[in-house]
Amino acid sequence: MTEVEGNWTLVTDFVLVGFTTDPFLRIIFFVLFSLSYALTLIGNFGLMTLIYLDSRLHTPMYFFVGSLSFLDVWYSTVYTPRILSDCVSTNNHMSLAGCTAQFFFSAGLGFSECFLLAFMAYDRFVAICNPLLYAIAMPKKLCIQLVVGSYVAGFANAIAHTGNTFRLHFCGKNIINHYFCDVVPLVKMACDDTQVYEFILAAITGSNMLITTVVILSSYIGIGAVIVRIRSAAERRKAFFTCSAHLASVTLFYGSIFIMYCRPHSQHTPNSDKANALFYTVINPLVNPLIYSLRNKDVKAAFKKLYKIHAEK
Repeated sequence: MTEVEGNWTLVTDFVLVGFTTDPFLRIIFFVLFSLSYALTLIGNFGLMTLIYLDSRLHTPMYFFVGSLSFLDVWYSTVYTPRILSDCVSTNNHMSLAGCTAQFFFSAGLGFSECFLLAFMAYDRFVAICNPLLYAIAMPKKLCIQLVVGSYVAGFANAIAHTGNTFRLHFCGKNIINHYFCDVVPLVKMACDDTQVYEFILAAITGSNMLITTVVILSSYIGIGAVIVRIRSAAERRKAFFTCSAHLASVTLFYGSIFIMYCRPHSQHTPNSDKANALFYTVINPLVNPLIYSLRNKDVKAAFKKLYKIHAEK
């Protein structure tokens, strides 16, 4: 649907192209994304349940892991149900209000995850650099405040980012060659001069990425300095192992974000943007439970204990 304003024909709803228009491939994508979404929910809810039920996992580290799982469930839900709907529907229209809402929650949860991962890096720094004072330095109240703070900061940035984006006028074809309302395809549809918009966007995104990246890098520089001074090779491996899951999660999330949004505009193509976006919208929430549980002795022990209790009933 379009609306005439002055010399512009404004867009008031959008058509999401999705991954393909081929009916057979749409069925395949529907099956794949249904399976990935089911596994995402099972993995993240399962990890949250284990952390809640097993008292040995009632530590600051696992409080943050459980908080990350909760965020990932919400984050995945912003995208995957819409992908599934578009795979089986011939009407891929999305209203301007629907696009705005998806954009807002996408930005809010994305920024929140950046801050949460930064706070988790700080938690690892305290655990390795001050192990004897870890429980005192990271009390439950502080952990809750850090998680709440990540959401407050994330959604405060989302308000500014969404307001900055949807003050633009969109005109021309209302087709978005993507599977969700993202910055790149929306800016291409803007009728206005986007120089001011792009400056504000760079300021919002750049400042947040800089702050969280500095926290993560400084935490790991401190961790590295402590690890190299450990004389025992076994203790060094143990210290590094406690950080390996978080490092993998940070690499996957931040790596895909940087590749997606820090490339020159000339390098953006619809297919490459969809492929890169998959990593932080679908794959990251799917693999995070595996990253934090696959080689984690505490989580595996909690799972075995829970399984044994149910087996005995």
